[in-house]
Amino acid sequence: MNVIIMGPPGCGKGTQAAAIVADWRVVHISTGDMLRAAVKSGSALGKQVEAILTAGELVSDDLMMDLIRDRLQQSDACNGWLLDGFPRTVPQAEGLVELLAEIQQPVDAVVSLEVPDEEIVARLSGRLTCRECGHTTNKSALNPATGDRCPQCGARALYQRDDDKEETVRNRLLVYREKTYPAAATLGQHYPLKRVNGLGAPAEVSQRIQGALAKATH
Repeated sequence: MNVIIMGPPGCGKGTQAAAIVADWRVVHISTGDMLRAAVKSGSALGKQVEAILTAGELVSDDLMMDLIRDRLQQSDACNGWLLDGFPRTVPQAEGLVELLAEIQQPVDAVVSLEVPDEEIVARLSGRLTCRECGHTTNKSALNPATGDRCPQCGARALYQRDDDKEETVRNRLLVYREKTYPAAATLGQHYPLKRVNGLGAPAEVSQRIQGALAKATH
């Protein structure tokens, strides 16, 4: 089972990616992890990535393709993988289709989590992060009896990250709708595209995804 998962910021993609990996026993390939692993490896490719990241620049599409090519051909990916965080643009999607055809890696399904923008804004603009332990929660989930204490470590250290402020969230969503959402449609021209309702409890969303993936494999 080879799956690509996509969705707007705050849609619960991380939670659902973990569930897919556990249920289907595939390797989780995220671009962030892939970049860190490349740097840690000390390979020629990794040193190239490290120089770019140290300079604060973005890794080019061509270099990302080289990294993905290398990662998908490693032994732990031969029994299936979940690609998370890529592609983010139509050109990246087109490049990925070409790469996967070249290395003969079929895609069973592209899962696109669908969540209305206003729901995303409500979720993220209410999110709080603990400065002490890094735990995230939501204003609506706080216990009035404990006030602004972190439910994980108990510290009075909850704050709102800059990228969770409403104006920033709306800008991130605009970029997603203009660039990444069309990339899913591009992938859908070549692979089964499963648009899944991302509203509801995580278990409900996971059940919908499992149903979509089960259909994709039969």
